Amino acid sequence: FILSWCFLGVAIVADIFMAAIEAVTSKRKLVRLPSGIAFTVKVWNATVANLTLMALGSSAPEIMLAIIEILGAGMHAGALGPSTIVGSAAFNLLVIIAVCVAVIPRGESRTIKQPVVFVVTAIFSVLAYVWMVFI
Repeated sequence: FILSWCFLGVAIVADIFMAAIEAVTSKRKLVRLPSGIAFTVKVWNATVANLTLMALGSSAPEIMLAIIEILGAGMHAGALGPSTIVGSAAFNLLVIIAVCVAVIPRGESRTIKQPVVFVVTAIFSVLAYVWMVFI
């Protein structure tokens, strides 16, 4: 019975969160060119905004756990908070990449349009994992 209430609460929060994403990504601004022509453009790239906000939303439990642990330990990070955040990020990064590779039909191929972004993300992720080993 209690679990049903928890699922209802998660559904309500997720609905509010999705409405917030829609509000953020629908913002537009008026741009005037030196020639006097005016037109509206989107403030946010919808894909980047959606992915960023979804990443923040999915990492919120780990972030809150880390904040609670830091506040409870007199502003010192414990073993659980940072490890949970980095472990969750590692799981997300590796599983999402694995699923993206696995669902490509046989005989087809895909390329990364911006490999620099992928490489920078991979390098900093590996550095974060190595850092966690030594701390």
